[in-house]
Amino acid sequence: MTSPQRLLIDATSYSRGWFVSASAAAVTGAAGTLALPGVLAAALDSVIDGRVAAAPVYWFALVVAVLVPASAVQTLAGGFYGADAVAALRRNLAGAALDAGLPGGQRFPSGDLTSRLSGNCAQAGRAGLTVVTASASVLTSLGGLVALWIIDWRLGAAFLLGVPPVVLTARLFMRRSSELFTRYQEAQGRISALLLEAIGGARTIGAAGTTDREMSRVLAPLPGLSATGLRLWRLQRDTGWQVGLLLPAVEVLILSVGGYALVGGDITAGQLTAVVGYTAVAMAMLDQLDALFALGMATAGARRVIEVTDQPVATAGTGFSGPGSHSRTVDFRGVTVRSGDRTVLDSVDLGITAGTALAVVGRSGSGKSTLAALVGRLRDPDEGDVLIDGVPVTRFTPDALRSAVGYAFERPALLGETVRGMIAFARPTASDSEVTAAARAARADDFVRRLPAGYDTPLSGAPLSGGEVQRLGLARALVHDPAVVVLDDATSSLDTATEAQVDAALATAWSDRTRIVIAHRVSTAARADLVAWLDGGRIRAMGPHRELWALPGYRDLFGATARPVEEDS
Repeated sequence: MTSPQRLLIDATSYSRGWFVSASAAAVTGAAGTLALPGVLAAALDSVIDGRVAAAPVYWFALVVAVLVPASAVQTLAGGFYGADAVAALRRNLAGAALDAGLPGGQRFPSGDLTSRLSGNCAQAGRAGLTVVTASASVLTSLGGLVALWIIDWRLGAAFLLGVPPVVLTARLFMRRSSELFTRYQEAQGRISALLLEAIGGARTIGAAGTTDREMSRVLAPLPGLSATGLRLWRLQRDTGWQVGLLLPAVEVLILSVGGYALVGGDITAGQLTAVVGYTAVAMAMLDQLDALFALGMATAGARRVIEVTDQPVATAGTGFSGPGSHSRTVDFRGVTVRSGDRTVLDSVDLGITAGTALAVVGRSGSGKSTLAALVGRLRDPDEGDVLIDGVPVTRFTPDALRSAVGYAFERPALLGETVRGMIAFARPTASDSEVTAAARAARADDFVRRLPAGYDTPLSGAPLSGGEVQRLGLARALVHDPAVVVLDDATSSLDTATEAQVDAALATAWSDRTRIVIAHRVSTAARADLVAWLDGGRIRAMGPHRELWALPGYRDLFGATARPVEEDS
């Protein structure tokens, strides 16, 4: 598993220039901060000794002239670095989620992914800036400690007495807070997932009158979030007062030693002034609670990003890129797919002749959609192979596979700016006539022309029913014009008459294409050339619908009221 540190280093590589600039400015600022007490000490000693010298004033002006622009550059470069790092993390997480087919999955619901994408990436992406700032502070503090030691070794020894208890307190804070940060962010992710789910079903909730119950369900993780947040606050409070007592005690000890050295004539008054300044500088190394808190949040955020980016992603093939024929065979050989401890598909062997329309039927959970997803590598089998024209799909280049296999889903995503862009999404170069012909075949042309701007209507301003969205999804698949068409319950929202019209049009448009249709209606299965009956992840039977209708278990899939005469309607 990728470590949080590795993830943050990789993110930094996308903005290396800004990171180097911020680091250089931080080092420059540290040098100026270290020089300032020494310059002031020299000026004070020259006044006390009665010798007026311009050099200390010039040095003081030079130090200020360095500190001001260094601070500005650090702020500017740090801001650009943080923005680039966060953008890189978000881009990688989104890409990994889409490549691995994760959005909406059981482990990573859409709301949880949104929480990781927005909050956790932002927390992790700012870690580099926190490290730069904290490192510069530590570097400055070490310089202050060296300066104290040079002025009088007893001052350095006094400072070192306070280091062990502060370091121990900081280590305890990081160890105890790490788990709490992760639990807090996980609770936030659960609430986001439940909220997004509730928003998606708002009409159903309103119609059922279950608003209060849904609010309770969405907010169910809130007590745990509150309890974890309270524990974090208490930990920060306890660590804060402990450090708050230790630091002044160390500071008083150093200044007492400095006063004793002044009285004894070991240091000058100007050097005592420098001691005050260097003590403040050195103490900054011990007062890093805010930085530790930010790093703890960033580390926890990075872990949640890694959970997604470390998901296995199918490796793109490189061995086959030819166009192939318009009609292709599809073969499943010993295909097994597991989801956790459950076997979704179990050693499935299935051959589909080129140009065949195959309906896949079965009860919910029998593996129909999983079987459909394997053809276009929306997921890969754990065992076995899927082949198109005898070539394993793992050998296809991404472009060749997208050209060979097209999908239409039960709930097509409205991607694109306009209705025309949505239909041509898989093939942006499609002409207007091709888009219109596809919409006409999918029985979508009539309602599209009634929209305010027809095909140029923005999707955000197009009031579409579920059936209309499905017809646009079918039109998109027609424009894509693949050799193998997978229809995953893509006509479920159409009424029976419209479905029959659309199926007839699709059968004509795709008469020479291989079609795999996930079917729930008896009429859909009846219009297919062959039917594969999945049961418990295995092929229970395969053949024409009329022959399978003689099997009682097959008839039960469609309900007791279904009749074979419906199949030919």
